[in-house]
Amino acid sequence: MSDLYLMQVIADMVPVGARVLDLGCGDGALLDHLIQHRQCTGYGVEIDDANVLACTQRGVSVIQLNLDEGLAMFADASFDVVLQIDTLQHLHNTEIMLRETARVGRLGIVAFPNFGHWSNRLAILRGRMPVNQRLPYEWYNTPNIRVTTATDFEVLVKHTGLKLQDQFGIENNQKLTWFSNLRAGTAVFSFTNQK
Repeated sequence: MSDLYLMQVIADMVPVGARVLDLGCGDGALLDHLIQHRQCTGYGVEIDDANVLACTQRGVSVIQLNLDEGLAMFADASFDVVLQIDTLQHLHNTEIMLRETARVGRLGIVAFPNFGHWSNRLAILRGRMPVNQRLPYEWYNTPNIRVTTATDFEVLVKHTGLKLQDQFGIENNQKLTWFSNLRAGTAVFSFTNQK
């Protein structure tokens, strides 16, 4: 899967003109794309100094914040869409951040490396932690705090009382719905607060 394909899939899920909060926005490429091609407005949230600088150089509004400290600075439903793209696996307080995502945004969109992919399962059967395009680090130098499967994330969404809107996987620049927990290297979910 290319990063450009994932960016386009996510962009297609965001309504034109939406107010967006991009949590763990990296260098701001996705938010910049949404501003340029979907007429969106909003902010990125990033902790890394180099990424914050890259965002400002792109002209993307960014707030430097540790997501594990929460989103108390944002009011309820202050954004149309809140994104967590390749952010979930870096958080200590995953459940709290999922609830916060649904609190500050009308729609949450999350994408993460799917540990349930067949190649990851095969690596574990061989006695090794997986190293591949979506999980490119060795176990001892990974920035990931945790890994999860698409099925486990679906259970978490239901446990938190959120309403699942859509879910699918991505593999080889294709969207997958059939057996995506086994076949997809990336899991994508959208959800809303049921209130």
